[in-house]
Amino acid sequence: MNVSDRTVLIVGGTSGIGRELARRFAAAGSAVAVGGRDAEALTELSGEGIGAFAVDVTDGASVARARDAVLARYPELDTVVTMSGVMLMEDLRDPEHFEAAQTTIDTNLVGTIRVIDAFTPHLVGRGAGTFITVTSGIAFLPFPPMPTYAASKAAVHAYSEALRAQLDGTGVGVVELVPPAVATRGQEKVNPHALPLDDFATEVMELLSQEPTPDEILVERVRTHRWAERDGTYDDLVAQRAQALAMLPSRQG
Repeated sequence: MNVSDRTVLIVGGTSGIGRELARRFAAAGSAVAVGGRDAEALTELSGEGIGAFAVDVTDGASVARARDAVLARYPELDTVVTMSGVMLMEDLRDPEHFEAAQTTIDTNLVGTIRVIDAFTPHLVGRGAGTFITVTSGIAFLPFPPMPTYAASKAAVHAYSEALRAQLDGTGVGVVELVPPAVATRGQEKVNPHALPLDDFATEVMELLSQEPTPDEILVERVRTHRWAERDGTYDDLVAQRAQALAMLPSRQG
């Protein structure tokens, strides 16, 4: 992928990884737009010369409006990144967790599908382009305090694989970005091993620039997660991560 000559939309690009990648694509010379719900962040990014569009991926009408606005301004759009996501802890012994599960699935999985559906006709119609879906190392190595988050990201992985197969021959590629824990939104306070955002973004842009672009963008830090089953480390690693269940209120005291 020539990261200096793309027209990129990053849905969920108002913070964290998405915002940093938007800035990296723009710095490389690509035209960049972001979509999200944070009005203040959208205003800030607009001031940086990045297109800014309000969108709520849990609302199909909002996604459709954003699509129409983006394509009106960026008719040459060739890259759509689906970044929107929530990470919520759940105590599965507590029935109240179901609301968090619903929110997680509607944002992380169904929201991803809404965005892909909205832009598939455009990309297929132009005969070239790329969808970049975003999963997580947790899709391959669950983190027990966040069960639905893990399930939603595993589902996006499977959906990405199927989408790639269905779009084969159309000129539209599907690339899956698989982040490890990255130091955004205070993650470094919870996980001192979280990868610095700057280091992560640099490695991602290097991998995206490879020819051909890998189907999965795996920074070095996430390979332990991605290949745990293959390497025979899965059971031990899940058991280690299950120790974090002590953070749940019902497990304390």
